[in-house]
Amino acid sequence: MNWSAVGAVFLAAAVALGAFGAHGLKDRLDAYSMGVYEKAVFYHFVHAMGMLIVGSLPRLGTAAAGRVCWLLTLGILLFSGSLYFLAVSGVRTLGAVAPFGGASFIAAWGLLALALVRGDKAR
Repeated sequence: MNWSAVGAVFLAAAVALGAFGAHGLKDRLDAYSMGVYEKAVFYHFVHAMGMLIVGSLPRLGTAAAGRVCWLLTLGILLFSGSLYFLAVSGVRTLGAVAPFGGASFIAAWGLLALALVRGDKAR
């Protein structure tokens, strides 16, 4: 899979969702919900940028990059996705999903560090 392209698509989505939040939701969300939404956009951006970078690291094999990027994808969907939905819907129980996305982010970056230290290459 072309993970740099996937990262670029996620970055475009982050820009669109950020603009939607700033312009389409500013009068509809209270300060708490807007803060949650902004946190979702921030983490979405950071990890999509990470995916773009991981996908183009020449020192990393495609298998290791794929595992890292799948974990980043899962993290964006679970963490940012649950926060987007929580902010817009007000359903606070959705906040319970976010830690699974956070754990996925942590696992992705840990796996990347391990793969780079070990010098994993495509097999």
